Parts: sequence; structure tokens; C-alpha cells
Amino acid sequence: MEHLALHGNSSRPHSSVHTGFLSQTSYTVLAVIMGVFSVVGIILNLLVIVVTVKHRQLRQPLSYALVNLAVCDLGCAVLGGLPTTVSSAMGYFSFGRVGCVIEGLSVAFFGIASLCTIAVISVERYIVVCYPMGAVLFQTRHAVAGVVLSWVWSFVWNIPPLFGWGSFELEGIKISCAPNWQSRDVGDMSYVIMYFCLCFAGPFLIIMVSYSRLLWTLRQVTKLQVSEAGSTNRVEVQVALMVVVMVLAFLVTWLPYAAMALSVIIDSSLYINPLIATIPVYLAKSSTVFNPIIYIFMNRQFRSYAIPTVLCGWNPWAADTTTSECETTVTPVNKTQKVSPKESLKE
Repeated sequence: MEHLALHGNSSRPHSSVHTGFLSQTSYTVLAVIMGVFSVVGIILNLLVIVVTVKHRQLRQPLSYALVNLAVCDLGCAVLGGLPTTVSSAMGYFSFGRVGCVIEGLSVAFFGIASLCTIAVISVERYIVVCYPMGAVLFQTRHAVAGVVLSWVWSFVWNIPPLFGWGSFELEGIKISCAPNWQSRDVGDMSYVIMYFCLCFAGPFLIIMVSYSRLLWTLRQVTKLQVSEAGSTNRVEVQVALMVVVMVLAFLVTWLPYAAMALSVIIDSSLYINPLIATIPVYLAKSSTVFNPIIYIFMNRQFRSYAIPTVLCGWNPWAADTTTSECETTVTPVNKTQKVSPKESLKE
């Protein structure tokens, strides 16, 4: 077990003194930023889990994926965000080689499971909106299968560094660990390339295809709908906005990190300033806050249960609940079927 845990540049020292990349004040600022992200992420994701478990009405097929996303983000915040906060405050990585492997493995494991879960959510949204009453239905067993597949896929592609293919190493200003994308070793390079293709590009492609088809279908449907005062168009704009926010959040939090790692692998002469390299790391770990806000707290039904839980039974939006329940329906190509795109995305 010692061999497995310490594999990968095990002879390289993990500094127990100030790394010297930044001043102590700068490290403290980074610690505050990561600390805020971590604490808020832990609180929000715990709230998601507790509220969903507490209220039976929220236990729909999509809820399995949403709760799984919260579990993934909670794991990233606890095992990735908090250690990075401590290291930032101290100005160096203080957990040793084994701690580096544990942190890198944990963040990668929960992070990829999170990305795969987002892909599952995008497929569910596509099925619900594009096939509202058709033969294709997203049921509980499909949601459970998607959740299980997310964990299995993440495990399969994050375990190889423990057995010799790839490794975990300090990155950026040397206060957090990740798969060793800076190495020139053939094993590390081949692992990172496969990792990028199958664990980032794959889920990203699924997300883009699902949401592109969703928006295209929505646009075609609304062209057939004769609505009063353009109400259908307003619903379409709201749905489109929500989808754009989802995709942009994915891109902003994960694309810079993935692009940086792949660029260094492809161009061995490319040099990235350690401070610049740290920014994508922080963006990726900030997804633990953005995900519950975008995917769950924009859900009116969930919000109606979550707000009273936080405010001890008081819901300031309770008066608006009854007036907002009526949704504009959009008639698909089959005129005997109706679906509310907005409700489908927020159900």
C-alpha cells in the first residue's frame, strides 16, 4: 500500500517551508477566497441533500442526479477546498507526499463524477423537453443508472496513477495537488491526454449536443405555437437563458483548467507562470458553489422547500407561489401533446 500511495515522483520533496511564489499577504488573500468558496459550497450542498431527503415531493428521477451532484461537490469542497485553504494560509503544502496523493485523487475523483453527473442532467433535460409524452421517458432507473455510471467512470480513470500510469503532483504555486500534467514523462503525458479526452471532452460533448438539440427543438416548437401577446416567446427566452447559464458555468469553471493542462502536454516549451496556473485551479474548485445555485436553486419547487428550511419556516416568496404556478404550454409537432419548456427545465 505504501508503494501505491507514494508512486509518482516520490523522491521529489514536498516543501514544508514558504514556497516563495507570493508574499504572505497574497497567500492569505487566496486562502480567504478559497475558504469562502469551500464553506459556502459545503453549506449549499448539504442543504440540497438534507432538503431532498426530508421532502418526499422532491424525490423525482432528476433528484437522484441533482443529489449526486451535491454529494460530488461536497466531496470536492471538503477534501479539496479546505486543504487548499489551509495550504494557502500557510504559504506551502504541509500535508506531505501521501497528503498530495490523497488530495489529488479525491478532487479528481469527485470532480469527474460531478462532470459526468452534469452530462446525465443534460441528457435528462433533453429527453423531458424534446420527448415530453413520447416513447422515450427518463425514469428513476435511468437516473440511478446514470449516477452509478458517473462514479464507475470516474473511478476507472482516476485509479491508474496509484498503479503506475500517471501520477499526482503539486501544481501552480504548489499549494494543491492534481494529476501531473506538467510532467514530460511518457506515462504521465499519455495518461493526461486520455484523461482529457474521456473525462472532460466526452462529458462536454454530451452537454453541448443535448442542450443544442434542446434549444433547436424548443425553437421549432414555438414557431408552431400561436400564443397571445408573445407569451411563448417569453418562455423560450427564459429557457434559453437558463441553458446558456448552465453551459457557461461549465465552461468558465472547467475549460480553462483542462485547456491549460492539455496545452502544456502538447507544447513542451510552453511556460505558464505559477500564479497564472493557479487561477484555473480556483475556478474549477468554485464549481462547488455554482452548481447547486444554477441546477437546483433556480428550481421553484425545490426553493419552496429550501427557503423555509433555512428561515425556520418563513418563506418570503410564498405569496408569489400561487401566481407563478401557471406556465405557458407549447404545442409540439404532435398537436395532441403539450409541454411547458420552462417547467420541463425547472421541474
